[in-house]
Amino acid sequence: MDGDRRAWRQCLLSGAVFAVCMAGTTLPTPLYPLYQEKFGFSELTVTVVYAVYAFGVIAVLLLTGNVSDAVGRRPVLLWGLGFAAASAVCFLCATGLGWLYVGRLFSGLSAGLFTGAATVYVIELAPDGGASRATFVATAANMGGLGCGPLLAGILAQYAPWPLYLPFVVHLALVTGSAAVLLWLPEAVRERRPLSTVRPQRPGVPPQVRKVFGPAAVASFVGFALFGVFTSVSPAFLAESLDVDDHAVSGLVVALAFFSSTAGQLVVGRVGLERSLPLGCAGLLAGLALLAGALHWDLLSLVVLSAIAGGVGQGLAFRGALSAVAQASPADHRASVISTLFVVAYAGISVPVVGVGVLTGPIGLEGAGLVFIACMAVLVSTSGVYLLRQPVRTSA
Repeated sequence: MDGDRRAWRQCLLSGAVFAVCMAGTTLPTPLYPLYQEKFGFSELTVTVVYAVYAFGVIAVLLLTGNVSDAVGRRPVLLWGLGFAAASAVCFLCATGLGWLYVGRLFSGLSAGLFTGAATVYVIELAPDGGASRATFVATAANMGGLGCGPLLAGILAQYAPWPLYLPFVVHLALVTGSAAVLLWLPEAVRERRPLSTVRPQRPGVPPQVRKVFGPAAVASFVGFALFGVFTSVSPAFLAESLDVDDHAVSGLVVALAFFSSTAGQLVVGRVGLERSLPLGCAGLLAGLALLAGALHWDLLSLVVLSAIAGGVGQGLAFRGALSAVAQASPADHRASVISTLFVVAYAGISVPVVGVGVLTGPIGLEGAGLVFIACMAVLVSTSGVYLLRQPVRTSA
């Protein structure tokens, strides 16, 4: 019993470290309008700055997604915290657009190191028989951390001094504390190999995982694409179309999507993993429809409902996808397979987001948003129908 309690304590602490790192990746979200005003760049530039982060994540996942399987989880996560600190320093020193690009690149490197390794680390620290609950801890730490970032930054920017500096000072302090916690936690990889034995991995999954991986990856792509649009352009839409200049409100709307995702993940235990993927697709479709209504009628209430519905759908689909892929993967390839799933997911918050930015110039922000919604709706509907006909089978 004492051993189980200690294991759960370690599992939760590793989840807290995971959340701190991910919070830093969304910290600038409600601050982009302030940076636009300070440096004078367009909405397209905002989406490119955001995409630099996603490309950093994808590059790290492709090159080092399997590194923690060899050298251990803690060294990789400590490097991730180092990049998170470097990102915060870049934003603190920002005197031009170049600093934002470098800061977002470091943030992407940090998230890329954390996503696969931290997810597996949290699961591995749980006691025997606790894999399902630990998977929720990992995905909730991921999404909860992403939600805390804009909420923290929005509140500090609205109600505290130095809006472009204080959020990053606070995050630096949290990163320092997280490093101390990580040094205290045990290493989960028992048989470690030298870094020289690791080779960059190509996108791909073992044959026994492919049937599960396909529909799981599609649902993850759409869910992250919806979040990508929320975190990159929703502050501008709220300010330009709805006259919402309160940074705390802007941060809260974005945070609602991520917190709703955590709630959706919690529901998976009741609806079952096999039904969570198609139900998640239905939730994502509802979120896209509500977002279309918000863009067409300029209604804040529909933006909020879209964040909630889309977030719940993303949570259902994401935890179902992650659990199905983790269960189907061999133990010695689990981190690399999960990293590959995140490559697909983060492709969803890069390519579509930049597409929205490119279209904003000729057809406006609302028109670009509607084109994005139409494309994602077709994709998620097709995936949902496929999952109803060919359910993903998972073990208990």
